[in-house]
Amino acid sequence: MLDVFQTPLTSLRGLGPRLAPLLARLVGGDRLRDLLFHLPTGVTSRPLLKIADLTHGQIATIAVDVIRHEAPLRKPQPWRVVVGDGSRFAEITLFHPARLRQLPIGAKLLVSGKFEEYQGRISLPHPDHVVPLDQADTIPKHEPVWPLANGIVPRVIANAMRQALAMLPDQCPEWLDQPLLTRESWPGFCPALRQIQSPDGRSDQKSRDRLAYDELLAHQIALVWRRKLERHRPGRRLEGDGSLRDAALKRFGHKLTQSQLQALAEIDADLKAPHQMRRLLQGDVGSGKTLVALMAILRAVEAGFQAVLMAPTEILAAQHHKLFSHLAGGPIGLLTGSVKGKPRRLLLEAISEGSLPIVIGTHALFQEPVRFHDLALVVIDEQHRFGVEQRLALGAKGESVDMLAMTATPIPRSLLLTRWGEMDVSRITEKPVGRRKIITTLHALSRLPDLTEGLARQIAEGARVYWVCPLVTENEELDLAAAEARFAHLRERLGPQVGLAHGQMDGALRDAALADFAAGRTRILVATTVIEVGVDVPEATIMVVEHAERFGLAQLHQLRGRVGRGRDQSFCLLLHADQIGYTARGRLVYLRDTDDGFLIADEDFRIRGAGELLGTRQSGELVYRLASPDHLDRLLPIARKDAEYILNMYPSLAGERGEAIRLLLGIFERGAALRTLRAG
Repeated sequence: MLDVFQTPLTSLRGLGPRLAPLLARLVGGDRLRDLLFHLPTGVTSRPLLKIADLTHGQIATIAVDVIRHEAPLRKPQPWRVVVGDGSRFAEITLFHPARLRQLPIGAKLLVSGKFEEYQGRISLPHPDHVVPLDQADTIPKHEPVWPLANGIVPRVIANAMRQALAMLPDQCPEWLDQPLLTRESWPGFCPALRQIQSPDGRSDQKSRDRLAYDELLAHQIALVWRRKLERHRPGRRLEGDGSLRDAALKRFGHKLTQSQLQALAEIDADLKAPHQMRRLLQGDVGSGKTLVALMAILRAVEAGFQAVLMAPTEILAAQHHKLFSHLAGGPIGLLTGSVKGKPRRLLLEAISEGSLPIVIGTHALFQEPVRFHDLALVVIDEQHRFGVEQRLALGAKGESVDMLAMTATPIPRSLLLTRWGEMDVSRITEKPVGRRKIITTLHALSRLPDLTEGLARQIAEGARVYWVCPLVTENEELDLAAAEARFAHLRERLGPQVGLAHGQMDGALRDAALADFAAGRTRILVATTVIEVGVDVPEATIMVVEHAERFGLAQLHQLRGRVGRGRDQSFCLLLHADQIGYTARGRLVYLRDTDDGFLIADEDFRIRGAGELLGTRQSGELVYRLASPDHLDRLLPIARKDAEYILNMYPSLAGERGEAIRLLLGIFERGAALRTLRAG
């Protein structure tokens, strides 16, 4: 059975060395599985009609007599074939005269395609199907509409799909519980594929739901199994006397929120356990994740081990180093790409000898020369910006290392179960005491001169302003703000107190611009989304986002979180085009009225889907082919429970149902999980 799905596309008739690679690129792979999972986006119906009943733009089939051929008057013009059916005449236009052989004069034929009406004449340019009357069954009454690209035309996919469906058995071994199938009225897996790829006019929603659930279930089984393996990997018990923590909190001067205490209790339970920790610490901007991470790091140090925190940028690493050095009260190493020569050599020696129990750094941490004396805890900040291999490389620098990942991007519940289903999750939902709500307002770009004058007055009184633009340089095709152009405009109006930072600048210049803003040497920083994460300037109280309608909700919320970090009231000004659509305005109004990052993330996911919601795609990240965001909302929680039940009831996937589940994992290429399961 699995062999059918793994059959190469090149085994199908009509797919030679030219077409096969093009089709493989279109469907995302070179096997029948990829073709069968290339689902149509719609269905074209071809009712049998009279010519007199046709309307412009209608797709239909007509039974006609071929009356005559009319040659073109000039070479670029098409041939015309006049046909009739007793109700009216029509013309079939052909730019390739070779097709005239399909329409001999006097023949009685079925012709199908998209009809047009122009100046009272019915015409059919290049018919999709032309067959004799006695071959009516060769014209599909309902035809799938597949996504096309790479020069692949519908008949190529249709021909390949017919062969692929013919190779499928009538029924597959059933891996789902019968009560679930009965409750949802789902067909079997193979019949569901047939109904979608060879439609019969009935709704295929149940079939699509069935296939989506199978894809979700296969992925969840793999995640649950991986999580079970992680929990059985031996770890080291990290327990301390709390002295370092107490001293750090005393220097901090504030109590932890209840939400922080709950997250820390969950982390401590993992650190004390005899297995390795794999936990995601999730919190909204400004919720105090970094302080919780420091408490976890200090617990590892109290237990006599080393801990490391990896950040995605040197700026963020330096900010963490400054905060940790103040609170921890002991030596803390900072290792980034800019640390070179003798300072780097001495730092590496201290890390290797163990005289530096806490190290903060960037990607430089997982490079080969970096060796730890006894690493026990790894903390990954803004973890979605690192690939899986990078995280594993850092964790491999110690023995039985615990791992805590952090993200400031609130993650929709559906994505938690898909992307991080193998990790335990702690959520910080409260803001620290004293944080004031950021006042968010909407402004049309036509009010830009008044806005600029208002900001000039605020800057004169000591305010610091972020001004975010969606592009770096001007683009003739897009009428959007460019950071360099806006910088020039504001610099002319406000002078040298305006700085510029964007991702295409030299790293040293960009860091210098950010440092100038943080130190108050500049009062307004024009930037792209380079400041979205890891820039902490408590004195900044105003965020301006130009063409805010071009940003996603979650990204706007992240940008807004760059202000409101001090005691003064902060503001976020969302500038939008004078004329924007209903949906775009609705998103901005939602952000204006909501400051709960978790609600915003769920709304952003509902609007945009999984897509690039969290920015940088991760190595090995799953992209669903059969399941839509709607399926995730409806079916993913069920699939998660089903996966846990299956692995509890059939831990080695033995027996008839176990073999069926193995087939499911194989079809959806969750082979990593499949290979670790031992047959009972």
